[in-house]
Amino acid sequence: MDVLLGYTLSQLQQLCEQEGFPKFTAKQLCDWMYHKRMASFDGMTNLSQKIRARLKETAVVGLEGPAGSQKSKDGTSKYLFLTGAIAGEETPSENDGSRYVESVYIPADGRNTLCVSCQRGCRMGCRFCVTGKQGFHGNLTAAEILNQILSVPGSDELTNVVFMGMGEPLDNYEAIRRTLEVLTSDWGMGWSPRRLTVSTVGITPMLVRLIEECECHVAVSLHNPFGDERGLMMPMQKAYPIDEVVAMLRRYNWHGQRRISFEYTMFGGINDDRRHADGLVRLLRGLPCRVNLIKFHTSPETDFRSVPMPEMERFRDYLNREGLTCTIRASRGEDIMAACGLLAGKAGVTSCTSL
Repeated sequence: MDVLLGYTLSQLQQLCEQEGFPKFTAKQLCDWMYHKRMASFDGMTNLSQKIRARLKETAVVGLEGPAGSQKSKDGTSKYLFLTGAIAGEETPSENDGSRYVESVYIPADGRNTLCVSCQRGCRMGCRFCVTGKQGFHGNLTAAEILNQILSVPGSDELTNVVFMGMGEPLDNYEAIRRTLEVLTSDWGMGWSPRRLTVSTVGITPMLVRLIEECECHVAVSLHNPFGDERGLMMPMQKAYPIDEVVAMLRRYNWHGQRRISFEYTMFGGINDDRRHADGLVRLLRGLPCRVNLIKFHTSPETDFRSVPMPEMERFRDYLNREGLTCTIRASRGEDIMAACGLLAGKAGVTSCTSL
């Protein structure tokens, strides 16, 4: 069965031509899926009964609600999604995390952000990340990424989407590109690309494509300005050295509305001293960017420690005095393992609750 969610207008037009449907049916399908969030062909009432019957024989929409949820004391909500079900994969056992992914809904005054996943696990191997310790179990399809955005409660109130959940987005570039096209096209959801941020550890060839093919914001996971030290925690440093990533970014214009930011998780005794602050200044000076300092969230899977807030504030203030724009990202959802680096996609840890 074809999964139509994630199809572009041109792909739907090809489908309609093959089936002998009127050409305008493609735009009707886009409207039902991406604007009205209709999960079944039966509800697409401006399509003829004959077309609906044929679609039901050959395809599914692909919208499926969360399999579970949790709500934090700070209002953050985490949602669990089962992947591969439409493809006919066998239902996993309760404790098997290889088929589940998580999304995090973060409400704030005037801004509702959804953090979505793009892979089952991750193969980047960052030592401090719970997701990375799962290993890699497969890429999500564009349908499975979009389903997170369209199926969470409060989907129609979203103001921003960040691709910062489970997995490395640029390791699944084609699905990410298709998702961005649906989100920003007039025939899709019609969002401004300024509402979207894609993160990466710095996979340079795909990052170049993202910058040149899309207009979304970019966030680079930096975490240490010194290549040898960064490599001890982030194996992809060997393939894509951070100084080369930054040199490539300098070739582009970041003075408009489009934003480049660097994510910097602070680890006590590892990357939190004056030497590292000076290293950041040398690495990024002259590049219009923002540095986001992130609190490290402890977990049973790691032995790193967090940095006290007063020390993070001193680090931030020093960078700002030296000419970098630096902020501390507010930590949300730590009590439900929904904060940065804690997503695990385990059915046994996320229970179905009413939000």
